[in-house]
Amino acid sequence: MLTCLITGGAGFIGSHLCDRLIREGYGVVCMDNLITGKVSNIAHLKGKTNFKFIEHDVTKYIDLDEKIDCVLHFASPASPVDYLKFPIQTLKVGSLGTHNALGLAKVKNAKFLLASTSEVYGDPLVNPQREDYWGNVNPIGPRGVYDEAKRFAEAITLAYHRTHGIDAKIVRIFNTYGPRMRKEDGRAIPNFVNQALNDKPITVFGDGSQTRSFGYISDLIEGIYKLLLSNLNEPVNLGNPQEMSILKLAETIISLTKSQSRIIYKNLPTDDPKVRRPDISRAKKELNWRPEVIFEEGLKKTIAWFESAES
Repeated sequence: MLTCLITGGAGFIGSHLCDRLIREGYGVVCMDNLITGKVSNIAHLKGKTNFKFIEHDVTKYIDLDEKIDCVLHFASPASPVDYLKFPIQTLKVGSLGTHNALGLAKVKNAKFLLASTSEVYGDPLVNPQREDYWGNVNPIGPRGVYDEAKRFAEAITLAYHRTHGIDAKIVRIFNTYGPRMRKEDGRAIPNFVNQALNDKPITVFGDGSQTRSFGYISDLIEGIYKLLLSNLNEPVNLGNPQEMSILKLAETIISLTKSQSRIIYKNLPTDDPKVRRPDISRAKKELNWRPEVIFEEGLKKTIAWFESAES
């Protein structure tokens, strides 16, 4: 049996990844310091013989006795609320944490997969964003702690690939939604859904014309799994190219929840991207991957999950 270490495995994406690898017959070591992850996300895996949870901060040295065949580095605060609250920890997990995870992969002769982000493109001057676009990032702005942490993580990952021959993969994750998102996550979908379910005003930043592209969690996990099994060593965008304005998102959620909420407007945060849409040509060609879940169907499942979490 192959065994994978998943750092950040108790988080939203990490926990779904634990589920998928266990279903595929892997042993999974889930590592998380629970700064933003939740034990409840992995509680259903407790007691499985091929699952192990270790509470540990990956910015500190990682030492595991067991054989590790792959390291999937998903540890990091990942929403503006989180990385603005934990700026130093975000920078450390992207730098020291990635270094430690790569060091373990080197010692164990393991495959390595880095969870990067569409935020490496910053506030992009091209739309859609292809993997060969270098981005437009403000390194000293408040969002820079996340953007630059992930850009450094990509750089050191490929340095280990080129210098030490590690089989390294990089996934650039675009906006993802689904069950297990935290209510207090701060991103648009959990914010809007929870405001709508409680008939509270829905807060839209700016005039709502800024766009995002929302991919459902099961589509993302499928793409990550295919990337893990691939021979690719260059970054790959995974996301849904269906672009939507934030205002349209708010209106859709009000409609699906039959909410009495009204929309109110607040000032746009510093360096908030105006557009976000992945070019997924590489994923289509190299991984035979494309998103399958229709946005409104995924949104209904997400709303149902938040409703059950409320009760």
